[in-house]
Amino acid sequence: MARKELQDCIADMKRGRAPKTRRPRKKMGHTQSGDGLRSRVPYSFCNGDKVNKLCQEGRLKEAIHMVEQMVQQTTKAPIGAYVCLLKGCSRRKALAEGKQVHALIVQSVLDSNILLANTLVHMYSKCGSVLDAHKVFSNMPQHNVYSWTAIISAYADSGQAEEAIKLFQQMQETGLAPDKVVFVVVLKACARLAALEQGKQLHSDIIRRGFQSDVIVGSTLVDMYSKCGCTEDARELFNNMSERDVVSWTAMIAGYAQNGLSKEAFALYEQMKQEGVQPNNVTLSTLVDMYAKCGCTEDARELFNNMSERDVVSWSAMIAGYAQNGLGKDSLALYEQMKQEGVQPDNVTFVLLLQACASLAALEQGKQLHSDIIKRGFQSDVIVGSTLVDMYSKCGCTEDARELFNNMSERNVVSWTAMIAGYAQNGLGKEALALFDQMQREGTKPNEVTYICVLSACAQSRLVDEGRHVFDSMYKNHGVTPTMEHYACMVDLLGRAGCLADAELFIDKMPIQPGSVVWMSLLGAARNHGNVEIGRRAFDRVMKLEPKNAAPYVLLSNIYAAAGRKDELAKIRNEMKDAGVKKMPGCSWIEVDNQVHAFVVGEATHPQSKEILAELDRLVGLMKEAGYIPDLSFVLDDVEDKEKENALCRHSVKLAVAFGLIKTPPGTPIRIKKNLWVCGDCHNATKIISKIVGREIIVMDANRSHHFKDGFCFCGDYW
Repeated sequence: MARKELQDCIADMKRGRAPKTRRPRKKMGHTQSGDGLRSRVPYSFCNGDKVNKLCQEGRLKEAIHMVEQMVQQTTKAPIGAYVCLLKGCSRRKALAEGKQVHALIVQSVLDSNILLANTLVHMYSKCGSVLDAHKVFSNMPQHNVYSWTAIISAYADSGQAEEAIKLFQQMQETGLAPDKVVFVVVLKACARLAALEQGKQLHSDIIRRGFQSDVIVGSTLVDMYSKCGCTEDARELFNNMSERDVVSWTAMIAGYAQNGLSKEAFALYEQMKQEGVQPNNVTLSTLVDMYAKCGCTEDARELFNNMSERDVVSWSAMIAGYAQNGLGKDSLALYEQMKQEGVQPDNVTFVLLLQACASLAALEQGKQLHSDIIKRGFQSDVIVGSTLVDMYSKCGCTEDARELFNNMSERNVVSWTAMIAGYAQNGLGKEALALFDQMQREGTKPNEVTYICVLSACAQSRLVDEGRHVFDSMYKNHGVTPTMEHYACMVDLLGRAGCLADAELFIDKMPIQPGSVVWMSLLGAARNHGNVEIGRRAFDRVMKLEPKNAAPYVLLSNIYAAAGRKDELAKIRNEMKDAGVKKMPGCSWIEVDNQVHAFVVGEATHPQSKEILAELDRLVGLMKEAGYIPDLSFVLDDVEDKEKENALCRHSVKLAVAFGLIKTPPGTPIRIKKNLWVCGDCHNATKIISKIVGREIIVMDANRSHHFKDGFCFCGDYW
């Protein structure tokens, strides 16, 4: 934090204070000086006990005011009082109060004290402000091992593992010997990056310095090897540990779970119990998470319900399990139960819940979460802030997302990428490119994911030349080597623009073997432009790589149906049936009165199905008067045209739109989330409906957001 900012903070505090009331003077407690009498604060006040008590009780403002009085009365507050204040701010993630304490430390000319400086770095780190932490660290006249540990932890905890490892290397260059705490922090950073070689080097350093027998270091090594995919190495290390506690066992169980080895994980869990080691909440949460990742959410919930004690880790694991299995509605319901039971959510919980809201386009519930985040002091957390940007963007609210992004106290590459992705999802390619340029001007280096988002934005907005330039400059400007996803984005960019031959030639010249995602991009483009020959070639390539994938069958069927090739259509449908491949049913969600309602294509199971179908019949009549002609090519069943038309009316998007119209006030926007691409008929129908009813309708499909208003879609029918 800059000195001027601290001085401004001091001035603000002075301006905001009410005038002091004079108290009767006492003989004891005064000293005579040339300037007259001056109050002396009693020793019991100065020794920090009261400050510490207030901090423990969470009464930070009172504690700060107490120390502030000491400073004003030129009574030197003990260093311990400042340490207590800073630790209290860390616990509460109270960044604003932390900056006030920092200002008081500067005013007391204690900012060069190494203990306070280290505690400041730690406080800023815990409050999510890595930039302020680094400023304090950089201005320190000297560093000890605790200083380096604090700043390395700051970067590691904020998700910037690469920077954490670089700082550790700088620490070693100074000749300062790392302790076991630093090794644990850096090992976790290596685990996050799956940086196996660097992790092995650390392992060698740990052995050389004699920390290999430490149970915490050993457990962290097991975790690192597991997260790098080396479960055999992790198990060998685990078996050779001289001491193993519940953390060690849990690390190895989690290692198996993370690598999809559920049988081994459960076997080790049984061995753990046989050896008399009692599982803790993290162990059980790991098992809950493993059940959920296997799709066994009911088993996960049963284990969760039977836990004797459930902390925030347990609740977050179950919330994550629901979210990972497309059960965002259950995630949000569990959060309400969590609050009722008095369990306080942490930043991880909020990230998971915001992701669930984004997956359902549940804007109102997302806004309620935003309010909870502010109340609980997580608004300055860079990861939570970035996820909020993502949630608002995926709900179609790019202006709200941008305002939130602009007001973030700290932005890292994740934040910038989230906002660029938001523009891409909503078809705002020029805005995405402008933000990408701003990101680089402000000194944030884009990563692989950033480039995927920028290229996607170009593809969505027909910015072919701009997309080519971005792709060509990836390695040259920032050393980012194109991956399969980047090549797929380029094929999508060219294919959407109708340059199918160029897209196919681009694939032929790829320096790596094209994967299914590349061929699917070409197949999707062939579907959009009705190119049967290229579509068939792309389909054949995908089938060699993913023979059980239903999506290519559906896309090729659409191509044949649009081209009127009934024989080929029948043949491909038979091939799909013989292969035992089933198409995922289209499903759409809409949030009304904080409740998420789901609609599946062709189903009439909603309690208000009669009213919904009646509203659809009314709309279809009005739509036909406005020129709507059902596109029967999007119904692949071999039935009469009338049945095809009826089937189109039961598409999930139309059901959700009709429900939204009868359940929400006139003139308010309707937001719908769809699990697949919106079909051409639903896209055309929703455009007409938006004009008939005078409503803005936002449909967020698996690929992008469509904003319908006054008979038009912002995508310009380009998707």
